[in-house]
Amino acid sequence: MCGRFFLSIPGPELARQFELAAPAEDQARFNIAPGQRVPMVRVARAADGAPTRVLAQPRWGFVPVWAKDPRAGRRPINARAETAARSPLFRAALARRRGLVPASGFYEWQHAGRRARPFVIRPRGGGLLALAAIFERRETEADASETCAILTTEAVAPVRAIHDRMPVCVPPEAYARWLDPSVRDPGEFAPLLAARPALALEAYPVDARVNAVREDDPHLIEPARDLFAAGGSA
Repeated sequence: MCGRFFLSIPGPELARQFELAAPAEDQARFNIAPGQRVPMVRVARAADGAPTRVLAQPRWGFVPVWAKDPRAGRRPINARAETAARSPLFRAALARRRGLVPASGFYEWQHAGRRARPFVIRPRGGGLLALAAIFERRETEADASETCAILTTEAVAPVRAIHDRMPVCVPPEAYARWLDPSVRDPGEFAPLLAARPALALEAYPVDARVNAVREDDPHLIEPARDLFAAGGSA
């Protein structure tokens, strides 16, 4: 699954990598959690009607447009890539409303009995991940709001030693196809939803302080002091 992530890339670099239509502010956050607003790249229409990429801020926790009360019921933060196209909850968004959530890395918890140890998973050598997302937009007379969910797939090494699921990571050469709202046949982007064994990732345990959502600072992604005692990277 994907329940927490972090983003430390400067705003100008974020705008460059995703070819955003407008400059992006710095988005440095180290404990982004469900229920919060998250940065998400999606396609919008410019004043002249041309498609353009913007950085939206949907709330993490998917609420379908047909929900009578957006505050009631479950608000899933993840959608399984293998079944989203068949799910009454997700299939319309998967076909028409896809986005990319930029992340410098994400957290996962390894369970052993009653204990759960947090790990950071990030690109080996640094860099950025683009997590596949779907979103929904609700409009009322008072306002408009967006919510989103992150797609997950089968975990690859080294994540699978910690958890059996991980977020779908879209490669840069596929950003345009994934974001294109005119591509509605799930078969056309299904290969993007599969696990990517060649994805170069590293994983290491971090301090349990990340468990508290209120904690948000760069020290959260530093290796735990007992890293080597725990056996090094997963």
